[in-house]
Amino acid sequence: MIDADKLGSGLRDGGISRRAFLKYCVSLMSLLALPSSLAPAVAQTLAKVKRQSVIWLSFQECTGCTESITRSHAPTIENLIFNFLSLDYHHTLQAASGEAAEAARKSAMDLSRGKYLLIVDGSIPIGEGGVYSTIAGITNLEMLKTCAKDAGAIIAVGTCATFGGLPKAEPNPTGATSVSELMDRGMIAHRPLVNVSGCPPLPIAISGTLAHYLMFNRFPALDDLGRPRVIYGNTVHERCSRLHFYEEKKFAKSFDDEGARKGWCLYELGCKGPLTHNACATVKWNDGTSFPIESGHPCLGCSEPGFWDRGGLYRNLIPEQAPGDIVAGNNTQTTVSRATTSIALALCATKKVAPFDNTENSGWATAKPHNMKMCSPSTTASLLSFIKTALRI
Repeated sequence: MIDADKLGSGLRDGGISRRAFLKYCVSLMSLLALPSSLAPAVAQTLAKVKRQSVIWLSFQECTGCTESITRSHAPTIENLIFNFLSLDYHHTLQAASGEAAEAARKSAMDLSRGKYLLIVDGSIPIGEGGVYSTIAGITNLEMLKTCAKDAGAIIAVGTCATFGGLPKAEPNPTGATSVSELMDRGMIAHRPLVNVSGCPPLPIAISGTLAHYLMFNRFPALDDLGRPRVIYGNTVHERCSRLHFYEEKKFAKSFDDEGARKGWCLYELGCKGPLTHNACATVKWNDGTSFPIESGHPCLGCSEPGFWDRGGLYRNLIPEQAPGDIVAGNNTQTTVSRATTSIALALCATKKVAPFDNTENSGWATAKPHNMKMCSPSTTASLLSFIKTALRI
């Protein structure tokens, strides 16, 4: 941790020059969709920022989100800003353990009551009273209730905390629940909340959200799922380096065929990029080196709700379709297929609506793409009837 009271002093003590810090601020402005001319003012503001108390709670999770933030890009200015935060409680990164760790959490809550930033990764089990996961003899739900009550704001990090993630996959034996759902149900206090989804999220998505909060004392503009628009405003498909192959209808049929070796589109190998909102294709991973699709693996849709239960990870979004039947252009897609429900999904997407589904995890048809509204059951039934009549099936 940096011991200086203010970030500017801590950076100087850490050997970071003002030029390097300004360069980082320019990059940060680009990420947050702000004018680069603001970089000097941002640098000046951040340099005066005092240490922000942070309590990081890890519940039903795999530590992947922590792994992500600790692997921010070299020269790790993001890490220095992260270190500048007073990370008063974190199961993986703190030195204390047992009673000392819990004493540190309670002390931080008392000293920064109403001001500390609460970060949560992992889903919260509420089945059978929350007995499936406890910390120091306290259920995850009770600990979250206690910490959320006096938090200044909450950041849900990772798909488990934002949407339930893998622990919520059917049959969801632990009753895994997301932070936002608990808040909506009134089971925890309402506080300013941002969802930084992904399994795990991009490192810059976490550090950028933290920097924005430090600078403006509020979160950036959010989409309809509570995620920062600057990260999740576009689909992976829209910014994909293989998009031109999709438009040319050049699709890899298997992972070892000629198309795969030539870097063709992975849509027919189950790529979920068209329905997945994230900045993987632009920010990339490992200091901007690559991202899954560029490395030859289809997008799994890990930043979207319920991605574990939406069919096989390597199955087409729209089964039984012929590649030649896909028409891309003007952000629309028309599919000719005898799979009537698949056609309904395609038509709904073209009309900027999503098909109604009263089950929570019944397939990719339940996806609600950005700026789409839900069809009523009667509208969906009418679409299916029209399709059957038109195709004489």
